Amino acid sequence: MNLNNKLALVTGASKGIGKAISIALAKEGANVILAARNNQKLIEVKKEIEANKGNAQIIPTDLSNQEDIFNLFKKVKKEFGKLDILINNAGIFIGGNLIDFSLDDYEKLMNVNFRAVFLCIQESLKIMIPQKSGFIINISSNVVFKNYPQQAIYSASKSAVVGLTKSLANEVQKDGICVALVHPGGVNTDLIDNARPDINKSELMPPEDIAKTIIYMLKLSDNSWVDEIIIRRRTAKPF
Repeated sequence: MNLNNKLALVTGASKGIGKAISIALAKEGANVILAARNNQKLIEVKKEIEANKGNAQIIPTDLSNQEDIFNLFKKVKKEFGKLDILINNAGIFIGGNLIDFSLDDYEKLMNVNFRAVFLCIQESLKIMIPQKSGFIINISSNVVFKNYPQQAIYSASKSAVVGLTKSLANEVQKDGICVALVHPGGVNTDLIDNARPDINKSELMPPEDIAKTIIYMLKLSDNSWVDEIIIRRRTAKPF
């Protein structure tokens, strides 16, 4: 697909993987909507994109707040009237032994890592199904395969995204919508500092590698699609 003038919405776009994806999409000619809580950091990403002659719009959004999500998509529909690409990237990490895990922390994790994905997809489909086209890529994590201790609820939130994505892909294929999963391993972001402080930072993947993966998927021919990609640190255990 040619990404020139496609409209892409990236959640968690203010830093890390989301920032890298947003910049990469803009370099390919896409018009990018940047959604995250931190308005100042969004402004910085927008400036970086525009410095490279790309196009970006900011819609500050707290992905843990459903009304913010509804308002995000109302603005998208009103101002642009279409949506070609949705990248569900926003996520948080809270670790701890299951026996001690508080309901408050459970709800924080699930609200951002799963409920926000569900709501963003639901709202995007209201735009994509009538236009009979669209691409939805959900950023999960290879934690769903690794089963690390003290990450049970984080893993559950990402596993929920996996189940949602696979069922959805079959549900909306008839509507011309492609849905996929990307499972990154250790990426050099703020999140990894809490999730895996044991990893040598020199071994971590740069966020730009995840962005390149997204671009690869979207730029395949109209006869091809990738359902799922696992991308890991080269020093991590294969499979």
